[in-house]
Amino acid sequence: MKPQNLLFLFSDQHSKRALGCYGHPLVKTPNLDALAARGTRFSNAYTNSPICVPARAALATGRYVFETGYWDNGKAYEGSVPSWHHRLASLGQTTTSIGKLHFRSAQDPTGFSDSQIPMNVVGGVGDLLGCLRDGSAVLNKYRGYLQEAGAGDSTYIQYDHDITELTVRWLEDIREQSQEKPWVLFASLVCPHPPIISPQSFYDLYPLNDIDWPRQHDASDRPDHPAINDIRQFLGIPDSLPEDTVRRSMAAYFGLCSYLDNNVGKILQALERNGLSDNTRVLYSSDHGEANGDRGIWGKSNMYEESVGVPMILVGDGVPAGQVIETPVSHVDCFPTITDCVGLDRLDEDDCLRGRSLFDIAGGAEPDRIAFSEFHAAGSRTGVFMLRQGDYKYVHYVDVDYPDTLFDLSSDPDEYRNLVEEAAYREVRATFQQQLAQLCDPAFVNAQARGDQLARIAAAGGRQAVLNGGSFGYTPAPGETPVYS
Repeated sequence: MKPQNLLFLFSDQHSKRALGCYGHPLVKTPNLDALAARGTRFSNAYTNSPICVPARAALATGRYVFETGYWDNGKAYEGSVPSWHHRLASLGQTTTSIGKLHFRSAQDPTGFSDSQIPMNVVGGVGDLLGCLRDGSAVLNKYRGYLQEAGAGDSTYIQYDHDITELTVRWLEDIREQSQEKPWVLFASLVCPHPPIISPQSFYDLYPLNDIDWPRQHDASDRPDHPAINDIRQFLGIPDSLPEDTVRRSMAAYFGLCSYLDNNVGKILQALERNGLSDNTRVLYSSDHGEANGDRGIWGKSNMYEESVGVPMILVGDGVPAGQVIETPVSHVDCFPTITDCVGLDRLDEDDCLRGRSLFDIAGGAEPDRIAFSEFHAAGSRTGVFMLRQGDYKYVHYVDVDYPDTLFDLSSDPDEYRNLVEEAAYREVRATFQQQLAQLCDPAFVNAQARGDQLARIAAAGGRQAVLNGGSFGYTPAPGETPVYS
């Protein structure tokens, strides 16, 4: 495959269910839809952890969370584990990030040759409140998000405007420079992450009465599972919400998805306008999804498709156009994809990488391939592990009081029927249990995560000190002061 540049477009909290090309009947994402039509769309792509910081660490390192120990939003990537940015930079290739990283600090040696307007965790520490996983911590942040949801402006909207402008300018500048080696530009937008406020023109695309009611939203329809109850309690989501609040929140989220798509369009136009599209491949994904009211949840932090599923689109030379690949993939596949794209040879040290190049996976179906995700963070009292293979998705909870789940996504894509206790699926469950045991020891990993989190809580002055410190909700944009509550 011919070495080429890579434009890696990334977003925050964009569920694969909120794109037209992934089948949503209402959400307008014309630029991403057109991108998918030009390349290969991976219909079963997953985050390796459905929360920002661990997901982005897995993306950077190509390794699972249990292997690196970046468990939660209070322990961010600091460069100690080799990343694809380190690999490229060590070989003298231009590797630039613009926008959100959610690493520990801009001063850490994370490998990028240049990072423009980066967003990292607050104070190098991030959100310690999420380390309190005994049910005592309540953020209440989504109560505020939902109350204010609608049309307007926010620092995140402005931040994405700035990221887009800088990315366009970067593409204009690189055109004028002589590059002996392919470059990689990681343009990382922050929408549609809360606050749930959309620019008016994009909010107006979604009349409230046109929006379908969320899956299993009402208390009478909601899955009676302690994991669902825990995350709702942690986020302070009321048992019931006014219909207008639900619809406004959904419309604003969809509006943010369309605003994101509009910015993607501006960047792709700049790529074309500057004569770079013929020698630049494009990859698009997001760090995790968003429930947007499904199961009575707003946010992520669970293993339902709307939260753990992400878009993944690959376009360019050597990539089949208009193709949909059902083989499960995940963020750890991005490391070898990036090194493949720019023509780097595989090294012995790559044996620790968990992924495979998406260029290889795009070449044909692999029905036995497994995608893996795990969660050890805010709102979960127990470690959670997900395996996706073929038609089935299995979720294991370490705590015995949390029932495992098994869904046949071919016949039940909305995950309404848990098959885990049905006799006809006993063998399927047993196979997944064996595969998980081969991958890791869930109980041991859970104990590792909890031990590390308890140590950080103690170092911060103890449980009460962390509770008294409160939470700042979302990570502030560069120049914005965090507001604790």
